[in-house]
Amino acid sequence: MTNRLQALRPLFYWLISFSLLLFIYGTAYGSYELGIVVVLILLPVHMCYFSLISNWILPRFFFRDKYIQTFLLLLLTMPLIAILYRFVEVYITNPYIFKFYTIRDSSFTWPSLSLSRWKQLTHPGDFVNAIERTNTVAWICVTVKLFILWNERKRVLLQSELNFLKGQLHPHFLFNSLNNLYALSLNNSPQTPEVVLGLSNILRYVLYECTSEQVLLKRDIEILSNYISLEKLRYEKRLELNVNMTSPANDLKIAPLLMLPLVENAFKHGAAETTEMPWINIDLYIHEDTMIFKVANSKPEQPVINNSSPKFNGIGLHNLQQRLDLLYPGRHTFTYLNEADCFIAELNIQLYLKGKHS
Repeated sequence: MTNRLQALRPLFYWLISFSLLLFIYGTAYGSYELGIVVVLILLPVHMCYFSLISNWILPRFFFRDKYIQTFLLLLLTMPLIAILYRFVEVYITNPYIFKFYTIRDSSFTWPSLSLSRWKQLTHPGDFVNAIERTNTVAWICVTVKLFILWNERKRVLLQSELNFLKGQLHPHFLFNSLNNLYALSLNNSPQTPEVVLGLSNILRYVLYECTSEQVLLKRDIEILSNYISLEKLRYEKRLELNVNMTSPANDLKIAPLLMLPLVENAFKHGAAETTEMPWINIDLYIHEDTMIFKVANSKPEQPVINNSSPKFNGIGLHNLQQRLDLLYPGRHTFTYLNEADCFIAELNIQLYLKGKHS
């Protein structure tokens, strides 16, 4: 939430209080004109009670697990605020209400006003009503505030988790890329400078452009194509690679680096571990606002024993599943088929348009 919205938050609580009280008093008096005046007179009492609870009792005691002290303080403040409320009623609002009605009807009477001020203040029924009214308004506002705070905390925790997952992905990608570069340099490949240049472009995207929550799908596909080109240089004719990717509309956006782990997985567990002619098929289609991304790769006849597998045990795919659950709840499907001779993964995402969810 921006600083401007935070500054307007108290106004939001006052607006809730004013609307609720106006409905109560305007309906009870049969006149919203009278209700507005009475509410404006009593509103400072309600806001004082709300501020006392939300800015002092809850932060200093309840949020610090001091529940007994919280309970005792609420028991103490409840009658004190009710007394203050009754003082305002007896000395200000009730005389104003009486005057309002007598101007319109000279025969209007209000027997309780003939009692002494002390008897009016200590009248049991009116005192109970004061407790009920002050607590209804204050606790509705407190509930709204706690709900907003809960949402903000949930959003902060979500963003922290996403940053952590993204932080895991960056070194994971770098580690795999440097391994590929090392393999080329061992053979003194003339393609090494081209790979270094392509890798620097990808790393620039990973480290700087991916700081945004959403990037243009067109840009993410461009980087994915660069990565595929680098891997193609490494394997040359030893790999049967089929790539079909539809050019997306300019207004579609996606969370960065969601497709790359699937492609990495295909090259690492398909091309790198298959001794015979390996193959990889990569397809990307756009249907309205839905992206369908499919990656299929061959597998070695004899499984290569290592610390990861084409399942979700590796950092990349496990990371991908977690990010999808956080970023696209109810807006994605991620399925895979792990056969003896091939691995197939399909990712469907309902994308956001440019300017939305950014």
